[in-house]
Amino acid sequence: MGRSRATPGNHNLSAAEQMNGFHVFTTPKSTQEDLMKKAAIALLALALCLSTCQCPSRGAQLAHPAGSASKQNSGVAQDAGALPWWKTAVFYEIYPRSFADAKNTGTGNLAGITAKLDYLRDLGVDAIWITPCYPSPQVDFGYDISDYCNIAPEYGTLADFDKLVAEAKKRKIKILMDMVLNHTSDKHPWFVESASSRDNPKRDFYIWRDGKNGGPPNNWQSLFGHSAWKLDPKTNQYFYHLFYPEQPDLNWRNPVVRKAMYDSVRFWLDRGVSGFRLDAVGALFEDPNLTDNPLIPGGKPNAFGDPAMEFKYNDQLPEVHDVFRELRAVLDSYPDHPVLIGETSAAKISDLAVNYGKNHDEIQLPMNFFFAYLDKLSAPEFRKQISAANEMSARDWPVYFFSNHDQIRHYIRYGNGKNNDEIAKITAALLLTLRGSPILYYGEEIGMENNDPKRIEDVQDPTGKLGWPTYKGRDGERTPMQWTDGKNAGFSDARPWLPVADNYKAHNVQAEEKDPDSILNFYKSLIKLRRENKVMTAGELSLINDSNPNVLSYLRATPVQTVLVSMNMSDRAQSFKLDLGNAGKKTKSLHTLLSSDSKCPASMSSEKLDLSPFSVFIGELR
Repeated sequence: MGRSRATPGNHNLSAAEQMNGFHVFTTPKSTQEDLMKKAAIALLALALCLSTCQCPSRGAQLAHPAGSASKQNSGVAQDAGALPWWKTAVFYEIYPRSFADAKNTGTGNLAGITAKLDYLRDLGVDAIWITPCYPSPQVDFGYDISDYCNIAPEYGTLADFDKLVAEAKKRKIKILMDMVLNHTSDKHPWFVESASSRDNPKRDFYIWRDGKNGGPPNNWQSLFGHSAWKLDPKTNQYFYHLFYPEQPDLNWRNPVVRKAMYDSVRFWLDRGVSGFRLDAVGALFEDPNLTDNPLIPGGKPNAFGDPAMEFKYNDQLPEVHDVFRELRAVLDSYPDHPVLIGETSAAKISDLAVNYGKNHDEIQLPMNFFFAYLDKLSAPEFRKQISAANEMSARDWPVYFFSNHDQIRHYIRYGNGKNNDEIAKITAALLLTLRGSPILYYGEEIGMENNDPKRIEDVQDPTGKLGWPTYKGRDGERTPMQWTDGKNAGFSDARPWLPVADNYKAHNVQAEEKDPDSILNFYKSLIKLRRENKVMTAGELSLINDSNPNVLSYLRATPVQTVLVSMNMSDRAQSFKLDLGNAGKKTKSLHTLLSSDSKCPASMSSEKLDLSPFSVFIGELR
């Protein structure tokens, strides 16, 4: 593996400094402008006196530079000083069971996250998204919540959470919670009461219906397999569950439920969180007539053997946008621009874009799953997705990620078994140089791989037990963070709740911090480059050389700086003429900002680019 090198990125070549083994050249940073104040703060007013929640509440676009490509391929430049924090932030998802165990129980905890904040700061993380750590029976490992306003004992206490928020703030790191609005645990006091009798006051907190023709009310399927209805023999009615039967769906048409859930959101905002990732948020509403969903003709059965179905009447109903606006109003009533990240799904970008809201008063960051679902390292495929994202309004801010707690880690999705580390640097460069907000998944910065169960007896995830062996569940992407090459990868002295991945001996934080060519140090250099060059956050994006089947290239540009990003996604060296458009008329040379190739020169002609196999080049046009 060649020594990675960053070379002159700005005009003063004598200001060289060593950072993580990369040669970095910098100029004085320009003064950051204050964040733009919100034009108005919306206040949510619900005409309800009854509080049922357990949670006490604490009370200018820039002109296009000459080098821009066609309008279709351009993401519009913005003033970096006017961007809210979440547009420039690097987000980092933490699965708390697996990140760090400070108490040697075999399960990660909040104290473990707190102990690793310096690592996250040094990596360059601006905000942490923590997957659910609320009290839960752990049927779906936290996504079945029994108390929205507390911390699960296995993870710690509210005092531990408050300490985490305070210590993160000292390091200028924000905390986001994962909020599950669609359903609760069947052990939640609301459901226990709701299931007690047909005339219980909380019966309407959930969706109960009589059966039909001796079976469920309709043909709706659970995303986790088979019918989405379960018969309660005590009351002789079915309740609806889009996920596990232990996760009954809330009735969002009940205004009392809505108020209670908004109060739980306020509870965490009052404790200092900076926003929420909203789980399964498109599924809050169902057709009240319970119309059967259409089957997909010729569709392949799912992993559980159910027929292919279009979730037409129980997903993405228009009423969800009322909730998005109401939630946004709750957040906008707090200072410092709290953010909503939505687990949104869409067949195409235009469907995703509706979640921003017509007046941009809904979800600030609806998640783009197109990269997560792309399993092929392909310049044309990535170009297609980036081009589609660039067609959105300039105010529609993209959010990108490759991996998460439900997706196979991209280190093996894209890896060929021989050049996985080099390919990991390509995906890192793509994630951190696009126009939009990137979300990293813990461990991707060190090249963590999946460790899927080998036997059904080893499976923890219930979906893996249900779908075995066709579908082995999500344990493989949730294994413990690899801190060292020692016992249990330094995660815990106790036996971890899941076994560590096989590559921990070479791919761990301790080893990669010492290796200047490591994936970890490449991530650090990319994030540093992103932070120090406003063009990487505020600049427009223009795809170039769009007929090249092996190399993905684009320009990031403001009126004062233009940067080329080029990634060779093939196993062969590539040499090609750069099609810079109008920018090329004013450009004589390229000055390297960062390269994954140790032989990359500090400067070169801007007419042609030579890239080694599976390599990244980022350079400034001058």
